[in-house]
Amino acid sequence: MMKPAQVVRALSALAQPTRLAVYRLLVERGPEGVPAGHVAEKLQVSPATLSFHFKTLSHAGLIESRQEGRFIYYAANFSVMNGMVAYLTENCCGGNQAACDVPQKKC
Repeated sequence: MMKPAQVVRALSALAQPTRLAVYRLLVERGPEGVPAGHVAEKLQVSPATLSFHFKTLSHAGLIESRQEGRFIYYAANFSVMNGMVAYLTENCCGGNQAACDVPQKKC
């Protein structure tokens, strides 16, 4: 279970439009991640600015990186994301899980 300070750090990192867009893109791409250049191109963000945002997301534990040749790949840290959601919904609806169910939006 995540600690409150960890959740606050993660939510703070996401409380900026570019970082939120980066994170959503990485979540969409899955655990294999994407090269930094792809993220910069897709979101039309300069590499220097993107580096700053990657650093903030990384310090919050929300993303991970790996080097493959001359490319750096970034991916969402799904265990931290799931831990944050679990923390936020731990006592949802006073423990009545059925009352907390939200219909899923169809793609």
